Amino acid sequence: MPKGITREKVVAAALELLDEKGIEGVTVRALAERLDVRAPALYWHVRNKQELLDEMSTTVLRRIMEALPQAGANWRDDLAAYARVLRAEYLRHRDGARIFSGARVSDPEVILMKEPLYRSWTEAGLTLAEADDALDVVLAFVVGFVIEEQERLQSDETDPARYSLAERDAWLGERAPLVKVAGHLRDDGDQRFERHLALVLDGLAARYGRRSADPA
Repeated sequence: MPKGITREKVVAAALELLDEKGIEGVTVRALAERLDVRAPALYWHVRNKQELLDEMSTTVLRRIMEALPQAGANWRDDLAAYARVLRAEYLRHRDGARIFSGARVSDPEVILMKEPLYRSWTEAGLTLAEADDALDVVLAFVVGFVIEEQERLQSDETDPARYSLAERDAWLGERAPLVKVAGHLRDDGDQRFERHLALVLDGLAARYGRRSADPA
């Protein structure tokens, strides 16, 4: 094993590279240059780019799970907190949500952090399958939301006209007045996220018959 190079240093350097160049710029060659080693030296720690992305996403997920408040009887509040922490951590890094999409968690300790959530929610009335589905649904929502959110934010920096409403209106013409008005209703950021999250949580509550979503 090359001296001075640890998996933690590899992942930290990869996240720095991600912030500077985006996910396309995260390659084993670029990472080796940043760490001032030859590419084969990294294969002690990661065999390919996908394994590197797995390690990066595991590091981010570890921070997420450690930042969560203690699980309670109200699964809706827990899921809302989970969603907000997920989004905040993804937004810390350029393309943060994209590295997580399809990644495999490489540290069992991170997976084990789910145990208190499952225990608390099943004791509050959800089945284990419902608790697991709820986590998956919220995770999928946040990943998709942040991928779209970061694409727009990054496009505003590199190509401000890409999402120009004036150009979109001219392109649509007069055939779809409601579509045009709806485009101007769109807001980005926290307010949109909270509205969409509430829709997801309301749907889960309706599906589960509001079991323990509100202890009162």
